[in-house]
Amino acid sequence: MAGAGLAVLVVAAVASLFMAWAIGAGSSGSTPFAPAVGANAITVMRAGFIVGILGFAGAVFQGANVSEAVGSELLVGANLSPLAATTALIIAATLVAVGVFAGYPIATAFTVTGAVVGTGLAMGAGPAWAKYQQIATLWVLVPFVGGGIAYATARGLRSIDRDTETVPVLAAVVGVILANIQFVFLGPPGTSRSLARAAAVSVGQFELAVHAGVTLLTALVVAGVLYQDLKGDPERGQRHFLLALGGLVAFSAGGSQVGLAVGPLLPLVGGDVPLTYVLVGGGIGLLVGSWTGAPRMIKAISQDYSSLGPRRSIAALIPSFAIAQTAVFFGIPVSFNEIIVSAIVGSGYAASTGGGVSKRKMLFTVLAWVASLALALGVGYGGFLAVDAIL
Repeated sequence: MAGAGLAVLVVAAVASLFMAWAIGAGSSGSTPFAPAVGANAITVMRAGFIVGILGFAGAVFQGANVSEAVGSELLVGANLSPLAATTALIIAATLVAVGVFAGYPIATAFTVTGAVVGTGLAMGAGPAWAKYQQIATLWVLVPFVGGGIAYATARGLRSIDRDTETVPVLAAVVGVILANIQFVFLGPPGTSRSLARAAAVSVGQFELAVHAGVTLLTALVVAGVLYQDLKGDPERGQRHFLLALGGLVAFSAGGSQVGLAVGPLLPLVGGDVPLTYVLVGGGIGLLVGSWTGAPRMIKAISQDYSSLGPRRSIAALIPSFAIAQTAVFFGIPVSFNEIIVSAIVGSGYAASTGGGVSKRKMLFTVLAWVASLALALGVGYGGFLAVDAIL
């Protein structure tokens, strides 16, 4: 019995690594630098290499919230059994891998969530309606909020046409977010803290004022550095800012997407394996996936959805970074394909010609998102019943 349980756990771990690879080759590996590639700021192969490293770092330093949510908050009354977790991971990873090789960005969060919920319900667990409402709210808002902000930002940059003054303002907004995102290495064991919060706690007095001061200082420093860069060479400054934004989104992708791969494993390992070790394993899977499979999807997203210049690429990445960090903070599994594609389309529509947005491609993508959730839910439910009956 113990041997059979160990065998199932090993299979679940292998399925988790496969899932991490598929995510790295798909959403987390391809989407963060797709706008930068579309703007010719970086090559496809170099983007895949860098995003793998940053995704690994994000997985280790920010992956706990979403991992715990996927592992224990999608169902009530029972955690996934080893057999259920293995079934869910194999089904989700297979669907995502099919999307990678077919050239369509399957929404990873939809697929994993559907597979976990489907197998859990078949196993006898109850639905976590409150969590589903939270997840559904974010999923529905992402296209409108992300696409809307990207559209408005791109239109503003195009209308004002003074990048030396306007782009540093956007950099200041990024600085505000950067000062307030949480990192595991800034807090005590088991707790994450932001740079601004860590500084406020260390001072011990006037915490609110210190928090606000660190946030403002970070924003001014980021804006000032970019302003000097733009002043020396506007095109080079835009390219540097675009690459920095891609790096931040790649880091955020690792922090969010690793939870989709390793979350179902957490109920299996319990407290026997430290969470950090599990996140490192998932991060390695993302890294390998980014290096081996991401270039194909980077090309698909950067060229097939919209023809982006530096301004529209910057407009797409800023809301993507903000939404990604919001999802990480609240522990909500979110699709980076949905985030990035929505932002790319929004910024693309800011152009007078529509930015080369492919409506046909978008239609197929939306259908793939909806189908991936429904298919994973149904296959997860039926697949577990079939496997359970056989074993």
